Amino acid sequence: MTSLTRVPLSTSPIGAAVAAAAVPLALAVVLADDVRVRRQLRTARRDPLTGLADRDVLAAHITRLARTQRGQLHVLVADADGLKTVNDTLGHAAGDILIAAVGRRLGEWAAARGGLAARLGGDEFGATVLLPPAATVREIRALRELLARPVDFDTQTLHPAVSIGATRAVDLPDAASASRLLRGADMAMYRVKTRQQPCGYVATRQDAYVPAVHGRRPGRPGTHLPIA
Repeated sequence: MTSLTRVPLSTSPIGAAVAAAAVPLALAVVLADDVRVRRQLRTARRDPLTGLADRDVLAAHITRLARTQRGQLHVLVADADGLKTVNDTLGHAAGDILIAAVGRRLGEWAAARGGLAARLGGDEFGATVLLPPAATVREIRALRELLARPVDFDTQTLHPAVSIGATRAVDLPDAASASRLLRGADMAMYRVKTRQQPCGYVATRQDAYVPAVHGRRPGRPGTHLPIA
């Protein structure tokens, strides 16, 4: 009986062809993933009032930058102060004008620094920016001044006031997720808003890992309720 010699797949002509195709295939998968994220950023449903992206798109953007630009990645959360007073005294049209102005300014500021801004809901915004860690406090204070510029509404002049908190990716473990980075920025913003910390406060690791209550930062509406 004639014996058959097994040729390793990797050294056979067919195997060599398969192996040769594997490298560009793997590269294609990586590139396709990056293209998918970029396409998502371009075609995502935009907030009709501000034209900004939504939370899901921002989270995807944070995840991508955390892989490629971790050393400079900053995640910000900004909250417009006193919006209810504006709505109650001047009407919701005035509140909408104020929110739109803050969103536009934040979007332009973030884009100029290699980032992206999103409306998280109501009077709250999120953003990514690429900055040297040494510039964090200076840039946040400059942003606060930019967002506080007067806004014209009918015969009135609105004066936005915005509380801003930030997380630097380099201050957290390498595996920190987008939700952790956002939670840290949210906690930092809350401490600024309640005057526990001055403007320019940067989240610590403890801020990013503060336990959530009902999926929200402690102190937010609803977090006083017992967990079922």
